Amino acid sequence: MKSHVIKRSIVVEGHKTSVSLEDEFWTALKEIAAERRQTLSELVGHIDSDRAQGNLSSSIRLFVLDHFRAVRKNTP
Repeated sequence: MKSHVIKRSIVVEGHKTSVSLEDEFWTALKEIAAERRQTLSELVGHIDSDRAQGNLSSSIRLFVLDHFRAVRKNTP
């Protein structure tokens, strides 16, 4: 499976930043934001404020992975 990286600009905490993610991660991130009734910028801001180190794109990927692992764990 080959996925293309898509670079998008997003406003995080009032600052415009570029984030590069595979299309599947953008789709998953939008689903999570909708589920939480948050904008994409709000969710990415939350992820950004919680990251200890590393780049934002990696933190987003790990957040998405953790989210779906938790969902799977809680599904009978």
